Amino acid sequence: MEVIYEDNHIIIVNKAPGEIVQGDKTGDTPLVDIVKDWIKEKYSKPGNVFCGVVHRLDRPVGGVVVFAKTSKALARMNEMFRLGKVEKTYLAITRNRPVKDTQRLTGYLTSVERTNKSYLSPTPRDGAKPVALSYRYIAGSDRYHLLEIHLETGRKHQIRVQLSAMGCPVKGDLKYGDKRSNPDGSISLRAHRVRFEHPVSGKLIDVTAPLPAGDSLWQAFSPAVAKLQDEERESHED
Repeated sequence: MEVIYEDNHIIIVNKAPGEIVQGDKTGDTPLVDIVKDWIKEKYSKPGNVFCGVVHRLDRPVGGVVVFAKTSKALARMNEMFRLGKVEKTYLAITRNRPVKDTQRLTGYLTSVERTNKSYLSPTPRDGAKPVALSYRYIAGSDRYHLLEIHLETGRKHQIRVQLSAMGCPVKGDLKYGDKRSNPDGSISLRAHRVRFEHPVSGKLIDVTAPLPAGDSLWQAFSPAVAKLQDEERESHED
């Protein structure tokens, strides 16, 4: 387990593709239990360890996941996510280049538990929830394209569905329209960065998940990602 940030109230880890954040019907060990064991061992804590799930990532997605180490932090972080006070930035690799280099995408999303899929509609429907994100084209090669995505709402499979709907499914995402899977079963979508005010101290938390060291495609885009991070750092300093 790779810890990106930790203090008395929160712990932020770099989730590997294939891990589940919370327990599900597969019975596989969830990341929240791995974090609990890590805290218990590091601090030699007797008995049960508190670790609250603040948000989730789809199983084939890697990157930043925030957990709460106290009930106070959990309640406040849940409210911050609900109110959209957490800035969430993702990176996606697609096979197709979008028509526009920057765009805000909106719509209405319906999730169907039976098929474990979500469906997008341009107009309101019964049970559908509004969704919005904006993307920016960052870099490209002969075969693949890198997009930076700022998520405004956090619905199930939202990024995957919205990118697919504009003709740019995430690489490896067979469920939403890509033609071939990735060898490790992941999809080329990462929770790259979170930025928010600490739920207790109020200080600014701004963390980024490193790209997978063993993935040649992500590493090929690493110079573009490093440049992006430098630009973001300079913009916040200004």
